[in-house]
Amino acid sequence: MVAYIKSILIRDLNKLQEELHLYKDTAEMWTLVPGTTNSAGNLALHLIGNLRHFIGNELGQSGYVRNRDEEFSSKGVAISEIDQLIQACIEEISKALDTTTPEILTQIFPKDVGGLKRDTEYVLLHLLAHFSYHLGQINYHRRMKSTNS
Repeated sequence: MVAYIKSILIRDLNKLQEELHLYKDTAEMWTLVPGTTNSAGNLALHLIGNLRHFIGNELGQSGYVRNRDEEFSSKGVAISEIDQLIQACIEEISKALDTTTPEILTQIFPKDVGGLKRDTEYVLLHLLAHFSYHLGQINYHRRMKSTNS
């Protein structure tokens, strides 16, 4: 199960990078689509920060310190910097998941998720679904911005 989650997360992190590079003008990824509250750039930073925090640090003890507010307040981060953050995320979650045993999956995750104690397997599936949800939002954002430019 862990190998599947790792494979899907790495696939989707690469897809995130691809989506961001498909913007005709990378400045567009920092703009809002009417009726939304987050830009694609901020969602990308949020996804990276979320995985680095919950998997990289909590499971893998990477030392990553999350600043969730900054994920949503940063603007205009260069695509090259986001590429580096994605690569760091891939490295951190790979290392953490490579050492995640079946026994760890049944243990309570070190941090509450949604205010509740959950086992690690549940948390990993939750993180996977969360990533997919926001990746879909980024895809729609990009396509909407592309048709409006």
